[in-house]
Amino acid sequence: MRRTIVIIGALVAVLAGAGVVWFLRAGDGPRGTAERYLAAWGRGDHAAMRAMTVGAPADFEARLSRMRDELGVVRQEYRLASFRDEGGAYEAHLTLAGDRPWSYLGTFSFTKAGGGWKAVWKPDLLYPGLKEGQRVRASRSWPDRAWVVAADGGALDGPGSAGQLAGSVGPASEEAAKKLGAPYRKGDLIGVDGLQGQYERRIAGTPALAVQIVGADDGVVKTLQRFGGKAGQQVRTTIDPKAQKAAGQALAGVDKPASLVALRSSTGEVLAVANKPGGYNRALMGRYPPGSTFKIVTAAALVAGGMDAATPVGCPATTNVGGRTFKNHQNEDFGTIPLREAFAHSCNTTFARLAVDRLGEKRLAQVAGQFGFNAPIIGGLPAVRAAFPQAKDATALAAASFGQGEVLTSPLNMASVAAAADSGTWHSPRIVDTALAPQAADAGGRKPEPPRPLEPAVKRALHVLMPAVVSEGTARGVAFPPGTAGKTGTAEFGSGAEPPTHAWFVGYRGDLAFAVIVEGGGTGAEAAAPLAAAFLKAVD
Repeated sequence: MRRTIVIIGALVAVLAGAGVVWFLRAGDGPRGTAERYLAAWGRGDHAAMRAMTVGAPADFEARLSRMRDELGVVRQEYRLASFRDEGGAYEAHLTLAGDRPWSYLGTFSFTKAGGGWKAVWKPDLLYPGLKEGQRVRASRSWPDRAWVVAADGGALDGPGSAGQLAGSVGPASEEAAKKLGAPYRKGDLIGVDGLQGQYERRIAGTPALAVQIVGADDGVVKTLQRFGGKAGQQVRTTIDPKAQKAAGQALAGVDKPASLVALRSSTGEVLAVANKPGGYNRALMGRYPPGSTFKIVTAAALVAGGMDAATPVGCPATTNVGGRTFKNHQNEDFGTIPLREAFAHSCNTTFARLAVDRLGEKRLAQVAGQFGFNAPIIGGLPAVRAAFPQAKDATALAAASFGQGEVLTSPLNMASVAAAADSGTWHSPRIVDTALAPQAADAGGRKPEPPRPLEPAVKRALHVLMPAVVSEGTARGVAFPPGTAGKTGTAEFGSGAEPPTHAWFVGYRGDLAFAVIVEGGGTGAEAAAPLAAAFLKAVD
């Protein structure tokens, strides 16, 4: 047999009968074009593929994109398997949603066109045997969604705050499906909010897939491969059904926006979250000045600095710090009294003066950190962190000492403050199992903050100060169950000589800590404390 060797620059071809075998430097001739073609396909550069395709249809890029999307491809690689004459074979290695590998061997041919080599368009370039009007897709069959459940295993759903925590489901918009990625498509049932949305992939599971060739009418021409699905997993919360019901009942008659959060003091587990009205989860996401409930933190700092419940302190009607006059509620003047009474009667002037004279900004900020201020809350649902910004001067520090100025917190945060006072250790609050919490609420994958023990003297002092609020202080007129300890708060917001106030009451009883806020409710003793008492009686 006679062979002819043709040498043209860097191109060497051996003519053998009817066939041509190409020996090329990388990037030259039809083989190099084929490699560049597959590389462009792998990175999803369909425009580059069109430029290397002769006879491409007008919807060339759309066909490639649709095939990738309808297969639910999450990773793809295309390799040259063989090349002879002006055609060859390629290996497609695809990873479909659910980390399921699917591979096939395809073919293509090349021709000289426009001064270079280009792939020849045919429908089966995308998949062997594919005809015009047909396409390759993955048909999905979703399993039943798993449940969001309370601590006892019962479903956490229905109207009211429990349903708000669990969240709702609905059809995915195009934007939502794109954000979730494969295998989601527009119209799929997804969690819209709450824990349903936060743990969508866990609850939904993984659909079974059937890779198919379908016709223009979506009729199945051929099934190429099947993959089994995976059932969804339930999300077990820490919500206690009895406590949750009691929280909802306590807020039932409130005619202003209000929230109630209850925790297990010893662990930080969230037992109840109630919001009225629903819609906005102010219990976790609301940011409010804590008012005098912050005196728990300031008192802890004072005790850690050497004071105790019996230490005499001044409680004048007013005090001036940095040119600003601070006053007590209704200008009350108690003279010189023990710290226990100053706390029980919520003396603003006492805490403003002591914060400046004995603590300083750095020390108060340090102790606030021990109670979770400025720490991220990673508990299973998004929640704002309590903020204790640096006080710019003595006046700002005095205001911060009783929860005004720039100090901001949520009912969840303040329930955790009360829980720390109860147990002697601050625990980052959580609403789901510890293993699940970091998956949902923190994009950086951070774990919840470790427990922060308080000094033993601080716990002992708070166990004297907080019961006094109920027995003889600002909340003495409220019929609390025996053993209740707490702190009222009347937090100013807005402007004017007599600005409106949010009403707070936070406290504990047994291993149960809680926080109640009524937006624009007036005083803590009048508006919030009775709701806390009703809650404790119902949950008892």
